Amino acid sequence: MLEILDPVILARAQFAFTLSIHFIFPAFSIGLASYLMVLEGLWLATDRDVYANLFRYWLKIFAMVFGMGVVSGIVMSYQFGTNWSVFSTRAGPIIGPLMAYEVLTAFFLEAGFLGVMLFGMTKVGKGLHFFATCMVALGTLISATWIIAVNSWMQTPAGYAINADGQFVPAGSWLPIIFTASFPYRLVHTVIAAYLTTALAVGGVGAWHLLRDRTNPGARKMFSMAMWMAAIVTPIQILAGDAHGLNTLEHQPAKVLAMEGDFEPSPNGAPLVLFGLPSNEAARVRYAWSVPHIGSLILKHDPYAPLQGLKDFPQDQWPPVAIVFWSFRIMVGLALAMFGLGLWSLLARLRGKLFDWDWLHRAAVLMGPAGFVAVIAGWVTTEVGRQPFTIYGLMRTADSHSPLAAPAVAASLVAFILVYFAVFGAGTYYLLRLMSKPPEPEEKEPVRVPPRATGVTPAAGVTSTSWRRSERHG
Repeated sequence: MLEILDPVILARAQFAFTLSIHFIFPAFSIGLASYLMVLEGLWLATDRDVYANLFRYWLKIFAMVFGMGVVSGIVMSYQFGTNWSVFSTRAGPIIGPLMAYEVLTAFFLEAGFLGVMLFGMTKVGKGLHFFATCMVALGTLISATWIIAVNSWMQTPAGYAINADGQFVPAGSWLPIIFTASFPYRLVHTVIAAYLTTALAVGGVGAWHLLRDRTNPGARKMFSMAMWMAAIVTPIQILAGDAHGLNTLEHQPAKVLAMEGDFEPSPNGAPLVLFGLPSNEAARVRYAWSVPHIGSLILKHDPYAPLQGLKDFPQDQWPPVAIVFWSFRIMVGLALAMFGLGLWSLLARLRGKLFDWDWLHRAAVLMGPAGFVAVIAGWVTTEVGRQPFTIYGLMRTADSHSPLAAPAVAASLVAFILVYFAVFGAGTYYLLRLMSKPPEPEEKEPVRVPPRATGVTPAAGVTSTSWRRSERHG
């Protein structure tokens, strides 16, 4: 109980909570922006109304998701100063500029073209509108690139020097800071995860409406496109994850050993621990179910390759193994389920039954939220696996937090939980209501609500359910 009241634990819990809520929205908006770009491109190339209607349908959902992502992200930036001021002071000369570059490049790009994308479909030319959609999609990818660059530097720091004040500063060029050893693997893995998350959500919505009306052209098209993504991209993600794991084993071996539950060194090949109850205190996995040599086969691609154990490292440098062990299995288990769903959809497609197999549609609905759970589990794995360090091998988390008393952090944590569940719970409920409405043959685009007609700000009009009606009668 005393450990739970530790201000460091509470500060970590607060940041983990806000990060978990926040990343749901960028993971969705990255994929949705690219999906909207594809839909509009297909519409311009084929002149088929189904693509235009789907574009308008998902555009309203994208507006909500993008807005909630921005709001939840702003809160996190303040926490660097309130809860992690020592870290901000020491790492600010590197972290600060990278975060500023994200605002100057990605956020300004998105903000500059978002209005045209949302409200300009009937006000500007088709080519210009498609260009705006492409710029918003590009902006989401650039934003992800800078954020992953920041996190990758904290995971595998490079290109730094430490000045007389104990601050981390660039040693020269910024290129080694941005393009660290883990950066390309983490960026590819994160972006593909966002695409898969969106594909599963789109597929779940399409399947939901197919269960009610198999003839709906919008539902059929979105389900078909989503299942192609699940079938093609999931194997690519599994390969990308394998490459990312090998890179992590090279640069953060304790994290991978915690993921695998390998406490003991294995000079003749490590087993694959499928399930069990890891314990840092006992330094072993209780009730372990394991398969001999498969661990080395996965991590070294050689079943008899020697592998270190956590006992080869000081125990005060072990991450909380149980959390990392189980979050990794949740992520991998869901990836295998996605792969299975993709194969099932291919079988249905080959037999001409993609829109007829109700059990496939029910499975797709069930898997709709799986991408969000998987990305959160992935972030838990990578962030908890980095412990006990904030900057891996250089700065401990216990030395990074602000000098705050536990009651103050606990009170703010409770406030965050209450406000987040109220605000983002309401937003999520509204998103589900939008998704529960089937795509119509003549889907309406979002229309800006005039402030004089509604008494609200233009920004509030983005999320109004009465965009078209308000402008028509305002």
